[in-house]
Amino acid sequence: MIGGLKKKILLVLSAGIALSAAKTPNQQFKIIKEVVKEWKSINKYNLQRAIKELYKSQLVEAKENPDGTVNLILSKNGKQVALRYKLENMSLRKPEIWDKKWRVVMFDIPEKHKKARDALRFHLKQMKFFEYQKSVFVTPYPCLKEIIFVSEFYRVKPFVRHVIATKLDNELHLKSHFGL
Repeated sequence: MIGGLKKKILLVLSAGIALSAAKTPNQQFKIIKEVVKEWKSINKYNLQRAIKELYKSQLVEAKENPDGTVNLILSKNGKQVALRYKLENMSLRKPEIWDKKWRVVMFDIPEKHKKARDALRFHLKQMKFFEYQKSVFVTPYPCLKEIIFVSEFYRVKPFVRHVIATKLDNELHLKSHFGL
């Protein structure tokens, strides 16, 4: 089991992944600002102890530079653990003004991928999607990046569809559900 400080370290180290995926300098600046804030909040003694434990558990690797400094990087297993923590904390951002569009996520995942299908359904519910039908979920909020991330994480992207709709037959109920 990995404690809160180790989770924080893994997430801070995984910021490099997020930086490479950020499309605008503004997004990159927000990521860097958040990493600096998190890094400063960590007690240095506890940090050293947690890093040693992460190294022993092979979630991080140390790369020594020619000048004698050491870079701490996520191992392949560490990247998976960090992505899992990112997945657990994922939520949709509610825009100030609704664009009057519904995001519909549909999937038809084969039975041999049942665990991934159940995990996808769990994460959609966790992100406050409305379960329209067993394999159809709806939200009024932009979610394409999150859907791509979750479906790629569980390796079911070919079975997942994202639709933007301007009208649904039970729209009044959905508006009430989402407080619109």
